[in-house]
Amino acid sequence: MDIHEQPRTDEGNWATHRTHFEVDGDDTVNGRRISGPVQGFGKLWQKTFRVPLDDVAVDPEAVVARWRERYGEFWPEGNEFRSPLAGVAPGEIALLSGRAGGLTLSTGILVIFADETSFAFITPEGHPFAGLITFSADRDADGTTAAQVQLLIRAHDPMIEMGMALGGHRKEEKLWLETVGALARSYGVLQPEVVRTSVCVDRRRQWRRVGNIRHDAALRALTRPFRRR
Repeated sequence: MDIHEQPRTDEGNWATHRTHFEVDGDDTVNGRRISGPVQGFGKLWQKTFRVPLDDVAVDPEAVVARWRERYGEFWPEGNEFRSPLAGVAPGEIALLSGRAGGLTLSTGILVIFADETSFAFITPEGHPFAGLITFSADRDADGTTAAQVQLLIRAHDPMIEMGMALGGHRKEEKLWLETVGALARSYGVLQPEVVRTSVCVDRRRQWRRVGNIRHDAALRALTRPFRRR
């Protein structure tokens, strides 16, 4: 997806036009093309994870400000989010790592949008998912502030798509359930009740994207020792 094609209502909240990730001194994502849902291989999913902050008097803007400032703290143990020096701000790139199937996968995200009530990431080639992830906070009909993560994603390549069918969906959803739960607990919500929905928007696989597998982060992790010889 070309981020320049995104509708812009406020130029200052959007990342400037680019087609590739540029990270000095890092060979995991540097030079990788931006890869949104259009560039993915697998079925297209929209997944939403929403948690009300019951009995907490806090504005949506304050929730998003905390989320942006302390994003890495809310990730499950075993995953690392290396926040850019400028923080979660439009145009910034964060590096990620996590364990999957005994491998340490390294990838990243680009912050394409951020304002007072939401921010959004897009993925690079090689990330397990090609997609957009939007984080936001607003008020329910009863006035309760709620935090939400919404994903629009495809498996990056055939290997990831196979893994999703063999339990990958559960693992990926567990990550986001724990993330929004941790955010809620930071406000004193002891037993967060996360409402999740998962909809398959497009059941077709994009076979013209089968070549994505050459950038797969898991394959890079497996071959890294050989590339260093």
